[in-house]
Amino acid sequence: MLLVIDVGNTNIVLGIYDGERLEREWRIATDKGKTPDEYGILVNALFGLSGRRFTDITDIIISSVVPTMTGVLERLARQFFSLKPYVVGPGFKTGMVIQYDNPREVGADRIVNAVAGYEKYRSALIIVDFGTATTFDYVNKKGEYCGGAIAPGLAISMEALFQKASKLPRVEVVKPPHVIARNTVNSMQAGIVFGYVGLVDGIVTRMKAEGKESPTVIATGGLAALIAPESKTIEAVEEHLTLEGLRILYERNKE
Repeated sequence: MLLVIDVGNTNIVLGIYDGERLEREWRIATDKGKTPDEYGILVNALFGLSGRRFTDITDIIISSVVPTMTGVLERLARQFFSLKPYVVGPGFKTGMVIQYDNPREVGADRIVNAVAGYEKYRSALIIVDFGTATTFDYVNKKGEYCGGAIAPGLAISMEALFQKASKLPRVEVVKPPHVIARNTVNSMQAGIVFGYVGLVDGIVTRMKAEGKESPTVIATGGLAALIAPESKTIEAVEEHLTLEGLRILYERNKE
């Protein structure tokens, strides 16, 4: 069985694949202060609840946008699983041409998403990933990664309102009942959620005009399900896109 680990700035997502089937998935907080031993205890608890053991895992692949966490999880793999993990990064075989000024600058998660998206759709794509930051990535019809855009995530935007505006409270990021809101909480939610829908549709529309290929627009990430139903441009939500991309890259790089 394959353990895939996607490390983001806010969450770490772990998944277990039995062949091509995603058997289990967990989401835990990214904590740069935790040691490999502490993460090992946490992962062991998750495995125990699902009836799995460390010895069930035959390989591990890691994608990380938090450099300090990469080493922690590599040590976790060696100490608890007795495995040397595959780590997505420079020199890793992706099967995809990266048309970026400096390919090393592209976040590993963006490439993983691009690989998974193109493998499934085999067409030009715009991938919108709603994470700590929201990324927009363009893959052309030849399967080449062309670049994209990065915007502050919804949670960051809402937190900024709370921190920088003295009288505004911290509120949950959910869709409010009306855009013409009648209280402060709903007003903030309307501004963030519906404003973000406009941001997404605006960037996607500009990408489509610039790319001139009629790309399929897909969304992934924790808040994709919130924004996608309100968007005029997002055509599908792929909940496990990054995990699936890690499985595909493992297959392309395994010894």
